[in-house]
Amino acid sequence: MTLSGTVVNGAIVLDAKQPLPDGARVTVTIEADPAAKESLRDVLAQYAGCMKELPPDMAEQHDHYLHGTSKR
Repeated sequence: MTLSGTVVNGAIVLDAKQPLPDGARVTVTIEADPAAKESLRDVLAQYAGCMKELPPDMAEQHDHYLHGTSKR
């Protein structure tokens, strides 16, 4: 049996009245909100590791490569 509902003030309100016995065990699956936006972390994570031809010390010396400062 699959039932649908909405959370209202912390309680699940079913769309249709269903006689469920007290003590009945249930499983709740949270569906993703299609209107919810991706977090900035998720958007940026898709670019992680995409640069293949960087100098091996890029992380430590990024100011040198990006801004021309002296290497540390």
